[in-house]
Amino acid sequence: MTAIPSRESQLRSALLGLAVGDALGVPVEFQSRPARRQDPVVHMREYGTHHQPAGTWSDDASLTFCLAQAIADGFSVGKVAEYSRRWYYENLWTPHGRVFDIGITTREALSRLQSDPDLILAGKTDEYSNGNGSLMRILPLAFYQENAPLPERFELIRQVSAVTHGHIRSAVACFLYLEIARHLRAGHSPAAAYTAMRTAAPAQLLELNIPAHEADKFERILSGRLPDIAVTAIDSGGYVMHTLEASLWCLLRHETYAETVLAAVNLGDDTDTTGAVTGGLAGLYYGEAAIPSEWLQVLARRADIENLAHRATEATA
Repeated sequence: MTAIPSRESQLRSALLGLAVGDALGVPVEFQSRPARRQDPVVHMREYGTHHQPAGTWSDDASLTFCLAQAIADGFSVGKVAEYSRRWYYENLWTPHGRVFDIGITTREALSRLQSDPDLILAGKTDEYSNGNGSLMRILPLAFYQENAPLPERFELIRQVSAVTHGHIRSAVACFLYLEIARHLRAGHSPAAAYTAMRTAAPAQLLELNIPAHEADKFERILSGRLPDIAVTAIDSGGYVMHTLEASLWCLLRHETYAETVLAAVNLGDDTDTTGAVTGGLAGLYYGEAAIPSEWLQVLARRADIENLAHRATEATA
């Protein structure tokens, strides 16, 4: 186990790491894996898919920051829903004052929130609404009520996921991701965090009454086989299971922040989200100093992100 940084340092590194991973992926989002093999991302690019300047993060980081702000402002799930709605309709936590990217399921949920001020859990519960839109923004919950009893922690995760994604599979994916983050925060290496997570998970999912057919969806992760799977068997599209598997696969197979997030982005397809989900864990483990300075120098609203980490830490001290 490594020396454990301060709570604020961990949150700041996680938020910056997530935003940088997101920004690396924005210019090449939706481009294929063969395209990335021919022209791999090795530095912070500009323009590309969304025609944005270098260092621009997308909806992934924006909605992560909305959750972190809800924590900073005295947490409630209602605040998460409200800030998320304000991002889409009022440009809250956008990098340059304009929304340029949003997933279909998230957009539909936020439209329902806009139409009904009393609605909070707006996410659909059907199996086809299991995109990665709640997984991509869930990381700040690793710093809120992380020591609560398991049922309370899971219910909080389920509700925050259900603001946009109400199916139990999305909630379980968020839970396992946050379990990895919890072990990384305790000073474990990625490999040790993965082992601890998958060792405890079967009993945890049983205690939480997760249906067996849903728990079985996570077999490839919980079996321990994931790090040894060939890259050709790793998908990197928008399905929550694919994003969780791809992100953990990258984290477990590389040994620096830069290698880890570049591997994620160069999987192709949903590059910004895979980069963000991977980058949050990699930032948390390797720390801010491991993020290349030239990437941080161009990161949009870096000072605001750092201030947000401070405020959220103060609120949970």
